[in-house]
Amino acid sequence: MKNNLKQDQFELLRKINKSPNFSQRDLAYELGFSLGKLNYCLKELKKKGLVKIKNFQNKKNKISHLKYILTTKGVSFRTKLTINFMKKKIQEYDQLKKELDENVDSSEI
Repeated sequence: MKNNLKQDQFELLRKINKSPNFSQRDLAYELGFSLGKLNYCLKELKKKGLVKIKNFQNKKNKISHLKYILTTKGVSFRTKLTINFMKKKIQEYDQLKKELDENVDSSEI
């Protein structure tokens, strides 16, 4: 479950980085999360100091909006998760290549 939470947090950090003005509903929809799951993830990221949540008021129509901002720590965390993800994919690729090479070699016999 811990890996799933890290994956969810990684996806949320990526989405916030790309679209900091998305509403919680927009973020939940884009990520395929329920609002409850999104809220939980946002609170955890905020608690870890990875995200700041700012409240802005649009003066024209008096509607309050939240803006999600990655902190320096959040950017660093997202980068580490990206590197770990890429390392894992490279290992999977190398393992599949090795298995394919072994199957090709054994079929030539």
